[in-house]
Order: sequence, then C-alpha cells, then structure tokens
Amino acid sequence: MERTIVDAPEGARGTARPATNSPHPHTEPGNPLRVAVIGGGPGGLYAAALLKRLDPAREITVWERNAPDDTFGFGVVLSDETLGGIEHADPKVYEALQRDFVRWDDIDIVHRDTRHTSGGHGFAALGRHRLLEILHDRCRELGVDLRFRTEAPKDLPRTHDLVIAADGVHSTTRETYADAFRPRMTTHRCRYIWLAAGFPFDSFRFEIAETEHGVMQLHGYPYAPDASTVIIEMREEVWHAAGFDELDEAESIERCAKIFTEALQGRPLTSNNSTWTTFRTVVNEHWSHGNVVLLGDAAHTAHFSIGSGTKLAVEDALALAACLEERESLPQALAAYEAERRPVVASTQRAARASLEWFENLALYLDQPPRQFAFNLLTRSRRVTHDNLRLRDARFTESVEREFGCPPGTPPMFTPFRLRGLTLRNRVVVSPMDMYSAVDGVPGDFHLVHLGARALGGAGLVMTEMVCVSEEGRITPGCAGLWTGRQAEAWKRITDFVHVRAPGTAIGVQLGHSGRKGSTKLMWEGMDEPLQEGNWPLVAASALPYKPFSQTPRELSRAQLTDVREQFAAAACRAARAGFDLLELHCAHGYLLSGFLSPLTNRRTDAYGGTLQKRLRFPLEVFDAVRNVWPGERPMTVRISATDWAEGGTTAEDAVEIARAFAAHGADAIDVSTGQVVADERPEYGRSYQTPFADRVRHATGIPVIAVGAISSWDDVNSLILAGRTDLCALARPHLYDPHWTLHAAAEQGYTGPGATWPAPYRAGSRRPRTGRTDAPKPRLTLGS
Repeated sequence: MERTIVDAPEGARGTARPATNSPHPHTEPGNPLRVAVIGGGPGGLYAAALLKRLDPAREITVWERNAPDDTFGFGVVLSDETLGGIEHADPKVYEALQRDFVRWDDIDIVHRDTRHTSGGHGFAALGRHRLLEILHDRCRELGVDLRFRTEAPKDLPRTHDLVIAADGVHSTTRETYADAFRPRMTTHRCRYIWLAAGFPFDSFRFEIAETEHGVMQLHGYPYAPDASTVIIEMREEVWHAAGFDELDEAESIERCAKIFTEALQGRPLTSNNSTWTTFRTVVNEHWSHGNVVLLGDAAHTAHFSIGSGTKLAVEDALALAACLEERESLPQALAAYEAERRPVVASTQRAARASLEWFENLALYLDQPPRQFAFNLLTRSRRVTHDNLRLRDARFTESVEREFGCPPGTPPMFTPFRLRGLTLRNRVVVSPMDMYSAVDGVPGDFHLVHLGARALGGAGLVMTEMVCVSEEGRITPGCAGLWTGRQAEAWKRITDFVHVRAPGTAIGVQLGHSGRKGSTKLMWEGMDEPLQEGNWPLVAASALPYKPFSQTPRELSRAQLTDVREQFAAAACRAARAGFDLLELHCAHGYLLSGFLSPLTNRRTDAYGGTLQKRLRFPLEVFDAVRNVWPGERPMTVRISATDWAEGGTTAEDAVEIARAFAAHGADAIDVSTGQVVADERPEYGRSYQTPFADRVRHATGIPVIAVGAISSWDDVNSLILAGRTDLCALARPHLYDPHWTLHAAAEQGYTGPGATWPAPYRAGSRRPRTGRTDAPKPRLTLGS
C-alpha cells in the first residue's frame, strides 16, 4: 500500500500543541505527543523522523545503547517499492539516498567454475553507515532528541504516550513483555559472517565452494563505488569440520578470503567486529502491548538472502506513522498497524524461509545441470517465477528451457513424463479430491461428469478420490469404493469415457482405508464429526481417537492386518479390470496406513510399532500385496504426509526414509503431501507450501515426485518443473474452479502443441475470448502553433 504523508505547514511549527511532561499526557488519544524510540537503527530513526515531521510539537527521543557509528554489517539493499514509499513520505531523505545509491541489474551464479548471469533484476544499495548518517541528520534537522551510548529507561511506558521498540533481533523490550508479545524464535542450521571487500562487485554474486569439509557459499553485492558486502555462509557441521570454531576473527576472515580467492580477485576481506552467528527467525503473536509497539527485527526477522531486514523495518515505520495519523485513538492505530503489516511480513517470512532452507540444503542441488541449478537458485523463494524471469531476461530463461529439453515454444509444464509403461503428455495432475457423492460405494453420474470434465480439460493425469477398499474403511457414507464387482463396473464406465473421449489423458485410482478417521458426516454437514446414527466400528494402528469427540478405534490384531492387506489386493485387482492406468496407495493424512507411519498415531509394541522401520512394515506389506497383483507395465505411486506439523511427529528426514523404502519395493513416484494426521497440527500455510518437502525427497533419493498443496497458477507449475523441484504438479481446488484449467493455461501461454490437445468439439474455444477495448485512441497528429 502506497502511503503519502503530508508535512506540517511551516507556520504550524512554532504554534503547534505544546508537549507536556505529564507521565500520562494523553490529551489527544489519537496523537501521541511524547514518543520514545528504543533502538537507533534505520527503522527506529525513520519512525522518529516521520512522526516528528507529521507533528513538530511531538517530543520524540531515540535511545541507542551504542555509538552513532556502531553498526552491524556493511551494505543495505532497498527495493523500488520501499524507495517509492520513502519518496512520498519524505522527499529529503529520498533525495539524500538517491545521491549515494549504487545500482545494478545482474545476478551472477558461479558454480563449478561456470558463471551464469541473469539480468533485469534492478537493485539499489548503499552503505549502512551512510544510511544512518542520513537518518541522523534528518532527525536532528526535525528536532528529534538522539541519545547515543544511553540505555533506555525502564519506565518509558509510564512517562510517554508511545514507546516504539526498534531494538533489534535481541530486543530487551520484547523479552520484558514476553508474556504479552508471545515471541517464538527458530534457530536455523547455517552459520554466517558479515564482511566487506574493498572493491565493487559488478552484480549480485552467489558463489558456491565445494570444499573437503562441505559446501560453503558467498553472497556478495556492491554498496559503494569502492566496496562490497560479502557474507560467507555454511551449515553448522561444515563450519565445525572446517575448524572455524577454533579461529579468531582475523583468522576466520583470512580463511574465507582464501576459499573465495577467485571471487575476491585475490583481495582481502575486512570486518566490523564481525562474528559467526546463526540466523534466528522471530515471530510474535502480538506486536503491541498497551502503549508499547514492536517494529523491525524486534517484531519479525527475515533471512538476509532475500535482503529484507532493513526494508521491512522502514516499511513498518511508514505504516505505523500513517496509522497514527489516520486513526482516532492509539489502540486503534496500533491495531491497524499490525493488521496492515502482519500479512505482508508473513508473506515475506515465508519467502525468506524458503530461501533460507534452500541454502541450508544446497548440497542436494549441486549435481543439477548448471543452468537448472542457476534457475533453481533464482526462484528459490518462489517470489521470482518462470514468467517474470522470462520478462527480466528472456535469453537466460530460454537457455534453461533448452537445457531442460523443452521444444521451442513449449512451456515446461507441457513436456511429457514417463512412469514405467505410462507416458503422461504433460506435467499436470488433477489431485485426488473426496466428493462424498457415491451411493453404497458406487460412483454414479456425478463422478462420470466430474472426472470426465477434468479429463477433457487437458490434464495429463486425472486421479479419483480416495477409493475405499472395504465398507468399514469409508470416511463417510458417501465415499466411493472398490470392494464389490458392481463398483468396479461403475468405475469402468468412467475409465472408458476418459480413454475414448479424452485420448491422451490417463486416469488413476487412489486406494485407501479411513482407519480412525472413518464413520463421519459428509464434509459439508460437519467435517470429522461422528455420524448421529448408523456408525460402524473403526480400526487403526493404535486405539487413539482422532479428536476428543471421535470414536475410539480398535487396535488391529495380526489376523485383522492380514484381512486388511487382502482387501487392498482385491481392490487393486478390481481397479486393474476397471481399466485404471495408474494406482496410488494412500499412506497420508492420518488414514489407516498413514496411522502406522506416524509415531504420534502408532503406539504399538509389537513388530509393527516402535522404530520407523517397524512402523513401515505394514504399509510396505500392503504395498507389496498390491504391486503383486497390479499389472507390471502400469505404475504405482504412494502418497505420504512428509510432516505431521506437530512436535514428535513425522519429520522431513523421516519422509526421505519413507520414500526410499517404498521406492525399494517398487514405487514409481512419491506423491508428497503433509499433515492431517493429528488434530492439533500447526501447518505453515502459504503458496506451494508443501513443495519443499517434495523437493527434498526428490533430490535426496532420486525418486520422481508429485508436488501438491496450494499450487494454483501455471506460472508456479512451470517454475517448479523447470527448477527440478518436482516432476509432476497436482492441483485440486483450481480444477474445481475451472475443469479446463490445463487447456486454459495453454491458451494463456499461446501454446498449441501435443502437450495440451483440445477435444475436437471444443477447438473453436481454444483461443481466449476477446474483450472490449479499454485503451483510448492515440493522437494521430501533433501540430505546432
């Protein structure tokens, strides 16, 4: 949101409301007159300057424990969006920044002695010292009281109308009121050190060093005509193995310079009391408490690899000043500030977390083809995508596509993919979606229309909902099944339609058993709520109810395990006769087989519980039984929950081992989902939020994967495929919104090849409909007087 902050009239400067020394001076609740700022970083200084500029009568004091020229780091990168906000709010600050900015467009990725350059990105940076000088000067000019080398008094909330805590990632204010702010800190896996080089890089440079101790990376960018920021980062275990834990500051710097001597052109590195540190992500449940409000790193942090810390703090200051100006009371203003900034910050933190974790797991990607590696790095945060990278640098993007094997004019999503004897014409999968619309487990006209429409819509593979292997294995009375011949015949009607009317589209079946999550109402009548009548007994790995009000299942006995295994095999035989092209075993989302895999739901003490290998035993027995009866040329996939999103549950590391186990037994791909295993989970939702788990499984095991979860645009699909994070993308809700999502994606990209063939009756609609003109006629002549 762009904010324009209007300066106070010159005539008002000497006649504005006088400040008061009262400890409770709330004469005008919406306009705090005595403001204390704790922390003299860019965010706190800029907030002080804005508030003083809005009302010169305000008494504003900044307390900073360090000296004016003490600072962490060297350079600061600001985006055009942030600069635009500064320009509107304070042209003087903007003009001063403009004079000192270093600007550049390119990103260089250097890996295994090969440099790949991508242009058109647009960066602006300046020295952190210089930024602070500009803000110091502006604050003094406006009359802000700057107090350096001074600890903030502890009674500021009592003596001031507003206290802005901009005291950084180690905020003492936040810790003082921790019960109110409820902070959560996550410490990550890499060590890094902030250094400088005495020359300017000509780009934003990422350089990878594969050493005998492990992988290290350099992040570098210019911030002055004669200087660059250099950050060296590596995993904690690599840092220890390289002996950095035993070196002092000077020795560390010298060692880093030797490792990256080529990037530094043999020049030394310098420090500013630099120390190795570990990044911490800070999240606060609340940003204000009474008249105390958090700003910048005190409220939130985002990893430096997306260059956002100072940017976020400055944007916080802009939003806080504007909300104080717009709202009638301080509580309203602070609530509005948090409501405005929280979603922006959450989005940035998700992107930063994706970037951070990409670098943590950098070793997984080293063997990618060189251009794909560069593309993967550039798109790691999911903010830069295939489409906007094409706009920035079409030549680079086309070179990545050629290396990947895209024929000319073919987007990555429309390249074919082979699983065993099945070749999919494109990378789009209609994800399994429970419809709860069957009668006695028999799919009817609804299923024919639902699946048939999506098959006509162009996806490479259309998946059924979870098809239950027994009547007792249903989630709801409306679940479809394959426990009878009548059900198999009904499914054959659907597969025949797909094969005849949508040639080139494959149709797959997902087999599963509800386990402890069965005998519930239809989703729209009360999700996970037990039936009011007509319940059936439940079975599970252990006798644990899904929710407190859920039915408690019986723990499966050895004999019952055999029965269930045979039910899966019998259902697979029926699925083969029904003509399905692919079979997926559902081992996710807390259903029966998933319940065996998670330590939170499997408390058994026999051979089927305990270690991960024992918890895998029954799901693998079922897989083997199904694979033995499923036709050899037809592929099998397995859907897993790669994390339970709950403490003590399945981890990403477990997911890799689970995937390896199924692959060793013959799985052709792993469909990587997450969660829905325990009711008290805490998922970290966001755009394509489950993709990192698929990415990790793929690169750690070499097994093809299907990514699923909040993938909604064809640009996301192209980006994920081309970066090598997944082999196939499964989309659910987008196909509910638009059954012809894939064909429309082809039309919007101008693609007309074999990866997206329009059914003959629909070909007249294969171009986007025209809309009315919105552009006005341009002048034809310009005549002089």
